[in-house]
Amino acid sequence: MLLAGLCTVDQIQRVAEIPAPGEKVRSLSMDVAAGGPATNAAVTVAALGAGATLLTVAGAHPLAALARADLEAHGVDLVDLDPERPDPPAISAIVVRDSDGERTVVSRNVHASSRFVLSMRSLPARLPHSEDEMPGCVLLDGHHPEVALAVARWARERKVPVVLDAGSWKPVFPELLPLVDVAACSSLYRGDDPREHGVPVVITTAGPEPVRWSTTERSGAVPVPVTRARDTLGAGDVWHGAFAYAVARGTGDVPGWIGFANEVAAERVRHEGPRSWTAAVAKMGEGQP
Repeated sequence: MLLAGLCTVDQIQRVAEIPAPGEKVRSLSMDVAAGGPATNAAVTVAALGAGATLLTVAGAHPLAALARADLEAHGVDLVDLDPERPDPPAISAIVVRDSDGERTVVSRNVHASSRFVLSMRSLPARLPHSEDEMPGCVLLDGHHPEVALAVARWARERKVPVVLDAGSWKPVFPELLPLVDVAACSSLYRGDDPREHGVPVVITTAGPEPVRWSTTERSGAVPVPVTRARDTLGAGDVWHGAFAYAVARGTGDVPGWIGFANEVAAERVRHEGPRSWTAAVAKMGEGQP
């Protein structure tokens, strides 16, 4: 599978209670991992047993090495579109509450550099060309808009399904949505209705609430498994990765793909920490037809 979007370095503190303004608390644990919607989705795809190639910007800063090492350890093939970038990667400061896994996130995205703009000229040569290399699905998160558009056009020309993680509205969406086959929106999404741009499948996730979906012919909702949440960090990203994985398998239908993604995301939230869930998810991939 091919995934394109944001890669961050996540610094995660687990606490008994999220501190109030001006308050200091001691964390129960601390983790550092690669993060970002497309990145966590890529880790999910790899955990499920499929090949995962991530197109992103990491750069040459020492902090980027942390993300590279994490992705390598979890089977993700990283294609860095700005490998000489000296600036720090996007960094997310995250606090997770121990009692229910709820989290707060503070982050800042990376902006394109002149080298990145130049590297876009070589992007077509770095995408698959032979039938044997064609991914079963492409997942985009809308970050790095130039990359998203280029990959979406490439996929459309080759009839490769394009799934968009539309967690929040981004300026590139009016141009990107007409190239998308599935727009998976969060309940916090505020922007144009993807249907107005011709997206044939629109999905809305809402945490523990049923996932709603609609096509040009029908609609429905798929319930989410009831589980005790220990860590909700990246659960939506995991959902998108599992959904795209199911689409790439080439079997089933929209409700079935959603049901599988719901099960994988539920498994993720049962585990504390940014990567502790991958072993359990690997068994779910083994059970897919």
